[in-house]
Amino acid sequence: MNEPLTDLNYLILLTLLEPKHGYAIMQEVSDLTEEEVTIGPASMYTILKKLEKSGDIELATSQDRKKTYEITEQGKEALVYDLARRKRLTALGSKLLFEE
Repeated sequence: MNEPLTDLNYLILLTLLEPKHGYAIMQEVSDLTEEEVTIGPASMYTILKKLEKSGDIELATSQDRKKTYEITEQGKEALVYDLARRKRLTALGSKLLFEE
């Protein structure tokens, strides 16, 4: 069974469907969520290290101090699984809240 992704892990993996460096990841998360979610550098780099260690992302390139990351096939599978899980939870919540 796959572990559920945290919201921040989920959003970071989504941004890495195309390779990006750290600052671009932070910007895209903010843009995608219409600034509802922002990630600070310390949190983001901690999450990137964990995602890299788990095999969900990998280092694509590294020039000077600028590292570019990309999602792996394992990371894409984790996104697909978690998206389905989130859809089920949303459907359940809608059913329970709005069913008369």
